[in-house]
Amino acid sequence: MKKILILGSGLVAKPIIQYLLAENHRVTVASNTPDRSDAMIAGHVHGVSLFWEAGDEPSLDIMVSEHDIVVSLLPYVFHVMVAGHCIAHKKDLVTSSYVKPEMRALDAAAKEAGIILLNEMGLDPGIDHMSAMRIIDHVHEREGAILEFYSICGALPAPEAAGNPFRYKFSWSPKGVVLAGNNDAVYLKHGEIVEVPTRDLFKNPFHVEFPGVGDLEVYPNRDSIAYKEIYGIPEAMTMFRGTFRYRGWCETLDLMKQLCLISPEKYDMTGMTFADMVLYQVKGGKSAPGTVRQQAARFAGIETGSYALGAISWLGLFDEVPMNRTVDSTFEVTSDLMIEKMALGQSERDMVAMQHTFLAAFSDGRKEVIRSRMLDFGTLDTDTSIARTVALPAAIGVELILNGQIAVKGVHVPVIPEIYNPVLDKLEAMGIKMVEEYGLPATEMIK
Repeated sequence: MKKILILGSGLVAKPIIQYLLAENHRVTVASNTPDRSDAMIAGHVHGVSLFWEAGDEPSLDIMVSEHDIVVSLLPYVFHVMVAGHCIAHKKDLVTSSYVKPEMRALDAAAKEAGIILLNEMGLDPGIDHMSAMRIIDHVHEREGAILEFYSICGALPAPEAAGNPFRYKFSWSPKGVVLAGNNDAVYLKHGEIVEVPTRDLFKNPFHVEFPGVGDLEVYPNRDSIAYKEIYGIPEAMTMFRGTFRYRGWCETLDLMKQLCLISPEKYDMTGMTFADMVLYQVKGGKSAPGTVRQQAARFAGIETGSYALGAISWLGLFDEVPMNRTVDSTFEVTSDLMIEKMALGQSERDMVAMQHTFLAAFSDGRKEVIRSRMLDFGTLDTDTSIARTVALPAAIGVELILNGQIAVKGVHVPVIPEIYNPVLDKLEAMGIKMVEEYGLPATEMIK
């Protein structure tokens, strides 16, 4: 019986714990919330829950040495530390996080230790890579070229649960979702590099009609151009990775950024109300003419009846309610309000929408659009969709490594057939499936 160490018991941990226990593995969950991991283990005879703080390296070293493989569900800043102990004890590691340069730098050491450090085994990153590479490799095998590629994913409330003005509810990593609004982005379109500074991130979304959901807006996600190399498509003249949201999100987040309401910069907020904080950001004050909403509208150059101002008002940022803060940032204040008012309810479903759209060209002059979509919903009595789609690829990766079906060593992401084919096959058997359409006309391409 193989022994698996899982570090962390956050919102996506339950499906991987229960999957691996059901496959008759011995699973140890080490976290600073053992009560939560106990509930996930649910009394299974092969499950063990331990209290562990992520900074406790001596205990980590012992735990790693006593297990066959490690899964890190910790924040990404801890993964390199964990990987170091895995290399020292020659134990494989699986994470669902992006590979950082510090992790990539461990490739030679991992190969020397004879282990794999398998990263990006989640949803995005994860299923997005695997499902894209399956199509890219298929096109290349037919001696075709990928001229354009759009990859878009969003974790959202199901349509019936999207009732607030943001049309969004948090099902995982709430702070991370808001903080990502401060990213820059860069992508390639028709051979031209498009750089999007953080101030413009939400200004020019485009729209996609997604079957079963309706109209979704799309904004760019970080550095898309790097994926030309990762996916082996140097021929691509358009390379865009983006995020799905319902209508209203981009307009509202753009205004929040204009008003500096998700800034990490800290200052003294002692004695301030939420309205005071907004007035401080727009350089107005209680002696300035107009209500808080009117002053915010004047500062941003928009109508007081705008949708985005209505959403911010609903959130409570214009209220004369004490914040009870000292030195803090508007990001912390605003994200805390959003978490308080926008958490996914226990009686509500979330969903994941993913779409790849390719323009492929072949040696005979023929071109075709290829589209691949996934729409997955959480269930009210078991797991959220985001938990399933993040955790199960990692769980399958663990199982394949333990069974010797993934033999490569070093630092990897799931872009090679040895990894993506068996993982996608197993996911499809569990109902997590991309539906692929080939031979579509050029009119189906995203403009």
